[in-house]
Amino acid sequence: MNNEQITTSGRQNRTEVHLKQALIELIKEKGYHSVTVKNIVDYAAYNRSTFYIHYTDKIELAEDLLASMFQGLEASVGKPYVSGHKVYTSKLKTSSFNIVSYIYKNRDFFELINYDDTLPGLHTRFPQTILKIYKEQFIFETINNIPVNMDYFKRYTAYGFYGLLHNWIQNGFIETQEEFIREVIELTKTHIYSFEYIGNQE
Repeated sequence: MNNEQITTSGRQNRTEVHLKQALIELIKEKGYHSVTVKNIVDYAAYNRSTFYIHYTDKIELAEDLLASMFQGLEASVGKPYVSGHKVYTSKLKTSSFNIVSYIYKNRDFFELINYDDTLPGLHTRFPQTILKIYKEQFIFETINNIPVNMDYFKRYTAYGFYGLLHNWIQNGFIETQEEFIREVIELTKTHIYSFEYIGNQE
């Protein structure tokens, strides 16, 4: 890739970031279904022709926003861990939950779960992504190695974690990241003895 291509690619990415941010802000202001392409380009200070270079319509922009944010969520999880290395929950630190830092860093987007007329699919894709992470990226060991249906166990813990995240977001991130993670760690110790990060095997 030459310098000109890199510059063009960077410009395209920047434009898409601005359009996505405009959509987020407008959903909070007037609700997803009321937002038009004209609203988006006016808010982002682009013209309509620039929008249509990147997206065919608002629906495609919304889907790209969802996909990029949840791909980022999946990618963020493994950063504190070494693949194949067992982690004991008794040794967990606040830095072990990079997923929480990712959500806080991108809180403008994740706050959209507080709105009824929001991105289509957001309320289902969020918990489903956490479940996907648990299923694909981790092997769990229960307390005292109690035998359980691991599919049920992962579903139970994933949706429980989602419930805590949802509550934290709804409450306006009133607890700091560190306070929230410490509470999650204490709960994790009650049912998970250790886990092994195996990475995304896809």
